Amino acid sequence: MRRAMTTPVAALVAGFLLAGCGAPGGLDGDLTDDWAPPPAAGAFTPEAGVCQVADFTETVTLGGYAPVDCAVAHRVETVHVGTFPGGRATPPASGSAELRGAFAECDTRATGYVGDDWRAGRLRLAVALSTAPGWVAGSRWYRCDLSELTTVEAAATVVTRTGSLRDALKGPSALRLGCQQTKVGAVRGVRTLTPVACGTSHDAEFVGVWKAPDRPYPTRDTDWLPLYAGCRTLLGRYVGVPDDADLRFRSGVVVRPPGAGRWRVGDRGVRCYLWLSDRTVTASLKGGGPAGLPVRTR
Repeated sequence: MRRAMTTPVAALVAGFLLAGCGAPGGLDGDLTDDWAPPPAAGAFTPEAGVCQVADFTETVTLGGYAPVDCAVAHRVETVHVGTFPGGRATPPASGSAELRGAFAECDTRATGYVGDDWRAGRLRLAVALSTAPGWVAGSRWYRCDLSELTTVEAAATVVTRTGSLRDALKGPSALRLGCQQTKVGAVRGVRTLTPVACGTSHDAEFVGVWKAPDRPYPTRDTDWLPLYAGCRTLLGRYVGVPDDADLRFRSGVVVRPPGAGRWRVGDRGVRCYLWLSDRTVTASLKGGGPAGLPVRTR
């Protein structure tokens, strides 16, 4: 009895499936041609004014892009996103005119974003690009990323911070470079600078950023002379003393140019410090004039 009942049902189902274009609802028996194909992988553009939890990377993939609000603990903040002109088949190489132009734009944008030259603080600016596959897909952007550092000396590490860097250097700030205590190397000159409160004993102070001309990275003693001269000019202006032959007898100078790799991509900002090799002070020398920085007689 059970067998007699199932046979007509099976026949009915088979007949329905074989009906083809006569099936209700416009079904045509093809299970694939009514679905839209998935979109092809394409270009994306990151946002400005957002932060990244992960460390800076020179290239950014769509899969690795995870922006967060800057109130969340983060290590990178994007201050600007620019666009390369078309025409290139591949991303620009380090040292190319296009990448140097991108760094120059990022430099200007970062300064406007924080309210002063970003080098006046414990900050590092870097330029991130799309990956090569992203470039092929149409991504022509570059991203201007700022990170807070523990120090601007060679031993710097990135700080995990909360809060945006927008206007961070517009006024007094814990990020701003100021008075320093030096550690002199075994051979000559200052090996390291450590930030200290200006009310404590110290022998050095940040005086500004000198923009070096577009020349090869300094490697010989003569190559460094323009950097020292430029920083001495800033030193005289900062303290309020003449930029003349006597200035070298008032104070030494410490120059901190960017590294060779950063120089290659267009960073020409040299951090400049006055250095009192013969004494210490317990106040800032900004605007101190000749009384604050007298000519040394020995």
